[in-house]
Amino acid sequence: MRISSGFDVNASALTAQRLRMDIISSNIANADSTRAQVVDGQAQPYRRKVAVLSENSQTPFAQTLNSAMNGKSSASGVKVTAIQEDHEPFKLVYNPTHPDANTDGYVQMPNVDIAKEMVDMISATRSYEANVTALNATKAMLTKALQIGK
Repeated sequence: MRISSGFDVNASALTAQRLRMDIISSNIANADSTRAQVVDGQAQPYRRKVAVLSENSQTPFAQTLNSAMNGKSSASGVKVTAIQEDHEPFKLVYNPTHPDANTDGYVQMPNVDIAKEMVDMISATRSYEANVTALNATKAMLTKALQIGK
């Protein structure tokens, strides 16, 4: 087991959670963007994006479990594998004076739910804080271990 493996795991988690918070911030900022992209000559609203996280190792779970039970370190961390668009339908809002209103007076608005985004932001923030705490605990343990040798 490398002495820095705990730092590597926490660093990968911090990076992933920071990217998650960036994506959530982008979703909130574009919650009212009705012209985010053009598809077939038609302006389309902003589509919510979501980060997909996965284990940073290609090792199957059974092999990872066996190596951990045998005392071998298999710390690998987490990574963002993709940033996917949410395919929920756009919200229709009645506003006949809006420049993007259709013939019936409805405007397609982004599929961003601010309440859901705030819950996701709190979750990402708490995960980030937990990883900072774990990183500080690892640092404190290593510092104490170095003081034993004095």
